[in-house]
Amino acid sequence: MDYKDFEDSEIVDSQRVGFDFKGFLFKALNLWKMVLLCVGVALVIAYFINVRKQNIYRLDSLITVNNDQNPFFTANTSISFNWGGVSGKVGSIITEIKTRTHNELVVDSLEYYKQYLKEGKYHLEDIYKAAPFEVITDKSRPQMLGKPIEVKIIDNSTYELHYEFETESVLCQVYETKDKLNVTVQKGIFSRKFNFGQTVNLPFFNGIVTLKPDVNISKDDAFFIKYLNFDSVVNNYKNSIKIEPTSKDASSVLSLSLIGNNKSKIVDYLNATSAILSRTELERKNLYATNTIKFIDSSLGAVNSDLKAITDEMNDFRKTNKVFNVEEEIVQKSDLLKEFDKEKLEEQSKLNYLNSLEKYLINQNDYTKISAPSSVGIEEQNILSSVSKIISLSVERRNLEYSTKEGSILFDELDRRIETEKSVLLEAIGVTKQTIGVQLNTINRKIANIEAELLDLPADQQEYLKIQRKLDLSREAYNIYQAKRGEAAIVKAANVSDINVIDEAKDIGNAPIGPKKSLNYMMALMIGFFTPMFLIFVIYLLDSTIHGSDEITKMSKIPILGLIGKYRYKNNLVAYEKPKSAVAESFRAIRSSLQFIFKNNPPTSRANTLMVTSSVSGEGKTFTSINIATVYAISGKKTILLGLDLRKPKIFDDFNITNEKGIVNYLIDDSSLDEIVTHTHIENLDVIPSGPIPPNPSELLMGGKLRELIETFKQNYDIIILDTPPLGLVTDALELTQYADATIFMVRLDYTKKGMLQLVNAKHRTGELKNISFVLNFYRHKNNHNYGYGYGYGYGYGYGYGVYGNAYHEKDNLSFFRKVKNLFRRL
Repeated sequence: MDYKDFEDSEIVDSQRVGFDFKGFLFKALNLWKMVLLCVGVALVIAYFINVRKQNIYRLDSLITVNNDQNPFFTANTSISFNWGGVSGKVGSIITEIKTRTHNELVVDSLEYYKQYLKEGKYHLEDIYKAAPFEVITDKSRPQMLGKPIEVKIIDNSTYELHYEFETESVLCQVYETKDKLNVTVQKGIFSRKFNFGQTVNLPFFNGIVTLKPDVNISKDDAFFIKYLNFDSVVNNYKNSIKIEPTSKDASSVLSLSLIGNNKSKIVDYLNATSAILSRTELERKNLYATNTIKFIDSSLGAVNSDLKAITDEMNDFRKTNKVFNVEEEIVQKSDLLKEFDKEKLEEQSKLNYLNSLEKYLINQNDYTKISAPSSVGIEEQNILSSVSKIISLSVERRNLEYSTKEGSILFDELDRRIETEKSVLLEAIGVTKQTIGVQLNTINRKIANIEAELLDLPADQQEYLKIQRKLDLSREAYNIYQAKRGEAAIVKAANVSDINVIDEAKDIGNAPIGPKKSLNYMMALMIGFFTPMFLIFVIYLLDSTIHGSDEITKMSKIPILGLIGKYRYKNNLVAYEKPKSAVAESFRAIRSSLQFIFKNNPPTSRANTLMVTSSVSGEGKTFTSINIATVYAISGKKTILLGLDLRKPKIFDDFNITNEKGIVNYLIDDSSLDEIVTHTHIENLDVIPSGPIPPNPSELLMGGKLRELIETFKQNYDIIILDTPPLGLVTDALELTQYADATIFMVRLDYTKKGMLQLVNAKHRTGELKNISFVLNFYRHKNNHNYGYGYGYGYGYGYGYGVYGNAYHEKDNLSFFRKVKNLFRRL
């Protein structure tokens, strides 16, 4: 092989490797019916999905987070609490909305673990408030989970509970404690009638069913009551509810939104969320005042007891000693003692509070229960500020516990800040206690001096003044605590929640946001189109068969001698019995083309030898051999057809002869030449069948007797046709090429593998195959450049049945399974 031949082979291989987009496009266009069918099926599926899906709605509401200072929070009534500003509170509210604790309160208040259902066209529909009856659930007893219990309304006073149990136990939940338990039931159908308003106590259902007034009930309507797992319902709403600021400029205005199938349930949940959030925030805001009131009440109780005891003591003293008045000078000294006693009481109250606060800070971890320092008159800003900050941080930490696992770095940061503020507060307490101690010492000295001046008075008057001082002091303490309690009560009463609803959730005819029916149809259209296109693409990539003449020209430099179309006929003698058919005309065209090949060969004998072969069985090799021999004979050429496919003899059937004797008998010296040559009913056409199948066909064809036989025929005939075995299966055909002046290689479109052409190219380049040409079988000219796939893959099947019925396939008819298999091969 010279350099030019090598270069041509490289060009052919490079052309073969590239992806043929045009071929893929024409294959897809040829299968447009399948693509259209897939699109139609996908759209039908999308339609049934759309009609079965429930509408999805989205509703929202607006709330605002304020940080208004109560007008009663003055310098003198500083029982107030600073939450840390609006921005910090917004973050706290957003966190709280997503907490499990908050959503448990909402679900529990609305009883959303209970569903009222109605039998719809495709599924059970949640009718919520539209149910004609209401179930008052006994939360202290178990309710069956996840199973719809049918409620059949018989009349205005009677209903029937109906359910079929498939097991002997069912899972139930007690909603008061949220505990789950398995309850034993009787397997089978449960059906029992009850009166509306009657208390029902069953193992799996406990409550009272009441009928709503003025409801129209149809006997065909089927209603159900269904209880759900409380934790699952809470988790679902916890993950579904959305809260976010409406804009950066208005960060304190938050939008609450929720998605669901029932608009009434969404409205109630959003409004209940706002209400419970507002109530919870108010309780937390009043926490400081509440703790202060508790502290004052406990102190007031002790003071009231002391006042009562001292009053009784004074009354008893007066009855006994008859002392009611003292001198004016003594009264003045007594009043001065009262003032000092009052100052001492105030300072002692502060000291007692500070001691109690110091002990609480050291021994406790929950700092949200600290009472106001101002309740005992402490005005030191360091203490007031530190207490406020510690409580604020403690509330923030408690809120964080709802949404964050313990051990998070967020807790570490808050704990660090709390400890820092606690250290500052403890230090301030120590300093203040020292100051108060100094003041108490000063007051005690003044009191001691005045008491010394009163020692000269009679004993009864001294006792009277002593009791009177205690009585006045108790009254003063009682009045102070009463005033402080009133002040705290005013602050608590004046407090309003910092959560205000700007725009309540409301059903104003909101259109559903889902399902996206148009999107579903679009997706169905895309899936219905691209799925078959992808399959076609995969099949096209995996398809290794030849589908058109242009593929052959790209893959090989061997010329195409002729084209044979499909034709329906009863046998292989188309050219003889249907001489005016298109197929017969194709063979005459091949005969004319062969003349140019034979003219180029040097004339060594009278006859020309033509070998017909193919890659595998089923490509029309025998059919072509018979009909080419026929057209030569009809044209007046003395022709002989040799059946050299010794492994699968075939050509005898069409000429109504037997295969008992043939070329095999001649090659083994079992018969003479005259005994194996058969004169057919076609003038000028003789046939030699293969004969019985030998054990060594290759060795027989390689012997010298075949050469002698062909040389004899060349002297007696004008054209010799050799019907040979497939080139891609056995080596017999290569052995026979030495006798051929021209070789026809049959290519059956949609059947012959591309790899076989590579084999032929290789043998052609090495010189093993000379004067070879391709003949395309099963050809159909189409405007899509021969990329047609309707030719029929099954050999002897479909349109080509009559033409190729007796080729390499032993049976004329294919089974149904084989036909289906061939149909898929076409795809």
